[in-house]
Amino acid sequence: MTNIVLTGGTRGIGLGMARAFLERGHRVALCGSRADSVESALAELAGPSGAAGAAGRDVLAMVADVADRSQVQALWDAAAGRFGRVDVWINNAGVSHRREPLWRLPEDEVRTVVDVNLAGVLNGTAVAVTGMAAQGSGHVWNMEGLGSDGRTVPGLGVYGATKRALTYLTGAAAKEMPPGVSIGLLSPGMVVTGLLTHGYDPQELLRARKMFDILADRVETVAPWLAERAVSRARNGAHVRWLTTGKIMRRFATAPFSRRDVFGES
Repeated sequence: MTNIVLTGGTRGIGLGMARAFLERGHRVALCGSRADSVESALAELAGPSGAAGAAGRDVLAMVADVADRSQVQALWDAAAGRFGRVDVWINNAGVSHRREPLWRLPEDEVRTVVDVNLAGVLNGTAVAVTGMAAQGSGHVWNMEGLGSDGRTVPGLGVYGATKRALTYLTGAAAKEMPPGVSIGLLSPGMVVTGLLTHGYDPQELLRARKMFDILADRVETVAPWLAERAVSRARNGAHVRWLTTGKIMRRFATAPFSRRDVFGES
């Protein structure tokens, strides 16, 4: 049994991973930025019997703004108090912005993306590594996204810049880890969530769907795969990728003969 903390765990890939961890018998603490989303996630994950759940699942959910280090520390304290220790910490919380050039984005929108995607990772990493050093072991995962590999997409410059910075940060941090503590990168590829489709108008989304149907995957496909490896491949400098170059090449090669519809009904 592994004790896992997951930021941004109330929706999308984060909620999917939380579900997968619990199904595998692990204990999970997660956070979200809004009370209603936290309550909804807890109800879904724990079941009608409350925090322990009908199946004995042990899940803790709380509101925390990852841009505020004191709130991130409170998440660590609650998880460590509940479970005794934290084995794996996943900095998953992330937001995007409207698909607009930087110079058209309001300052507050830019700041929110930077605060959550970059400052949130800095805070989570600092808090987790400090706690893990004190307990003698543990692993931190940071979640990559568009821009991590240096690819640029017009209209997503701020989001991509935060993800590029996250990748550099993780590589640098891997050389700074105290004894017994490690850090690595999780790369989910294209996952059908609100983050993937955010900012498209209906016509743009219709055009983008052709590419999504080739390269994207549903949460229920990717989340269990990532969850399993988040526990089994927790080594310093690890880089776990779902959408590898080989997989991309195979998908394009078979696209004319396949009928993938990642937005279709489950």
